[in-house]
Amino acid sequence: MADGSGLPPNERGTVITVGTFDGVHLGHRDVLARIVQRAGEMSLDSVLVTFDPHPLEVVNPTAAPLLLTVAGEKLEVVAESGVRYMAIVPFTPVLQRCSAAQFVDEVLRHRFHVKHLVIGHDHGFGRGREGDVEVMRALGHERGFGVEVVSAVATGDGRVVSSTLIRRAVAGGDLHHAARALGRPYSVQSRVGRGERRGRALGFPTINLESPPPRKLLPPDGVYAVKAQTPVGEFGGMMNLGPRPTFGDLARSLEVHLFDTDIDLYGACVRVDFVERLRETRAFAGRDELVAQLRRDGERARAILARRVD
Repeated sequence: MADGSGLPPNERGTVITVGTFDGVHLGHRDVLARIVQRAGEMSLDSVLVTFDPHPLEVVNPTAAPLLLTVAGEKLEVVAESGVRYMAIVPFTPVLQRCSAAQFVDEVLRHRFHVKHLVIGHDHGFGRGREGDVEVMRALGHERGFGVEVVSAVATGDGRVVSSTLIRRAVAGGDLHHAARALGRPYSVQSRVGRGERRGRALGFPTINLESPPPRKLLPPDGVYAVKAQTPVGEFGGMMNLGPRPTFGDLARSLEVHLFDTDIDLYGACVRVDFVERLRETRAFAGRDELVAQLRRDGERARAILARRVD
């Protein structure tokens, strides 16, 4: 270990980017691709330095957002980027009080041996976000590492991609815009727990996901066409997100009916990709009315998934 960084003890230097990277959206992925490219050119390792918890949970808890990616969700997307290392730095009140120069010297240089830093055009870190692009360029010049700035990325409709705008889209149920800005469907990842087997009795067996961390942002309650990524492959399906008012159950739950399979996934970690909202949750007069609606939901979900082949 090198200075508690987790890097090999003989590390010669790194190409680094820094940030919360919540969502790992198209703009983030452009930055990650850049550090992978530069690391290859410089024969160095690429490193993403990110934080937990989200800095606003420490700096201004009342303004802290719900998160697009929690726990292993961020790690999964970053792993697909080709970045060699992801370092999770605890964001503490002590780190909050660090100046930009202190952060550069104590974290980026001493712990992670930065030789080249890649940052977004609107980047800012250190006390009061004083470490903007010009400050970082000056520090890089003084300390002997390169600083490269990556421009914003926009979707086809001209909107600049940002975690804030994606959160608004997800919270408002605009899954289409969220997926365009993320470069993939919005998703939730959780472990499969035991259910009450109500769906099986109705002819629609479900897997019941454990509640995700409380800071995970979910779209509005409703029934969704989804794709489920499981340890035994991908399955289309439909998910009820929210209460089950027909049964008098008002607790928010995540139940997924997988099409054309009835496998036991208890205890497995499953990622559910939201494709399209089918309808709101509502109470039905009885079993027959509910089953008829579930059949209509299934037909519509299958049609949606059939025309949205990735």
